Parts: sequence; C-alpha cells; structure tokens
Amino acid sequence: MGTSPSVLFRQLLPKVPRGAPMASAWLQERGFSAKQVARLAEDGWLQRLGHGVYVLPGDQLNRDASLAQLVALIPGLHVAGKTALAWRGVRHNLAVRELLILWGDKPATLPAWFTAVFPADYQATHLFDQGLGTNVGIAPMPGGRADVPVSTPERALLELLSDVGKGQELEEARNLLESARSLRLPVLDELLSHLKRIKVARLAHALAEELELSWADLARQHSERLGGGRRWVSTTKSGERLNLKRPT
Repeated sequence: MGTSPSVLFRQLLPKVPRGAPMASAWLQERGFSAKQVARLAEDGWLQRLGHGVYVLPGDQLNRDASLAQLVALIPGLHVAGKTALAWRGVRHNLAVRELLILWGDKPATLPAWFTAVFPADYQATHLFDQGLGTNVGIAPMPGGRADVPVSTPERALLELLSDVGKGQELEEARNLLESARSLRLPVLDELLSHLKRIKVARLAHALAEELELSWADLARQHSERLGGGRRWVSTTKSGERLNLKRPT
C-alpha cells in the first residue's frame, strides 16, 4: 500500500519556502503526480492560486518569490523603468501603492494571482538592437534574490524615457533623471550605442542638456547617430506635447 500524498507532503513541508508560489512542475519534480497535487488542494494542504500554481494555506505571497516564478515563465522578464530606479534608490515621490513596472522579451499576460496582490504593468518593448549583450544593464539587487533581475540605473532611465507619453509623466521623468547622479558612463554608453528608438535618444539628450548632466554630450552623440527627421513630435496620453528637435 503506497504512502498517502498528505504524509509525503508533511515530509516536504520543511523545505517549502514560506510565501512562495509553487508550480505543479515543482511539486511533480518532488514525486507528486498531477492527481496527487489536486488531492492535496482538495484536502486543504495546498491553496490553488491559478492554473498549475499553489501556495501554502494562509501564507501571504512574497513579492520577490512571486517575481521569481514569473521570471521562470516569461522570457527576459525583469524589473524595469521607474520601479527599478526606486529599488536602486532613485525616487521622486513615494507612491501609496507601488505599481511594479516589468519588461520582458515577448508579449505576455501576467497571471491574475500575481496582479491581485502586486499591481503591475508588463510590456515587451525592444529598445535595443540584437547586438547588445545578454543582460547588459540588468542584475540582481545587492543582497536580493539572484533569480530576480532588475535594471541598473543606466538601463532603467532609458526604459523610463520610453514610457514618457505612455502613462509616465515627463515632469517626473525629468526629476528622476536629475536625481540619478551616479551613473556609470561606460555602461550608459554601451546601452546608448545599441539604442534604436529615436524618441528615447532625443528625450535623453534634451533632458540631459537641460539639466546639465554629466552625460549630456554622450546623449547628444547617440541622438545624432540615430538621425531621423528634424523634429519628433507626439502628444502624450495626458495631452502634453513632446516636440523633440534633432541635434544641430
């Protein structure tokens, strides 16, 4: 007579991280069949979050453990833009409830079990050409989880500028750029060298020059490299007009 799933699960419990979502595949790797996992949920040993994802009953989901689960599911997913800047100490206003800015390589819909606890915005915008090395400007937080990649300030600023006009206010972006005073210029140069969005290049140049930032000449150089028409004009969702001139 085989050992019951509940007995096996009690043996596994000490190894289950608290607050961490568990995928069916993770449980199956530890000897539980799909039928046994379903039985554990029916008997109250597991709480079903969504299709193929469970948590221990009564546990509060841990943000970074939940992000690590998404990283395993969505190619290239990383904490980006304004959120990455805030995590790395560059912030302007404290939000009442943080909206996680997440980027990835492919279009995807974040699971409801995640967004119900951690409001988030996900996009698959490709700022850089394919010549940029994998994970340039992306790294775990110091002392954080190694499986949760986060944009460095240099990359996060360019992602932030990409979001201007798509929900990100220009004035806040200006304030954040002014606050980010310790950028690594070689890293920023490498990222700008592979940047392929004219809007981002011109906005970076315009704001860096206006704020007299140390990398204004670098931004100008790459804005000139991308070229384009004499003006890049757009109206943001809030009605703000962006009128970005080509460097002369």
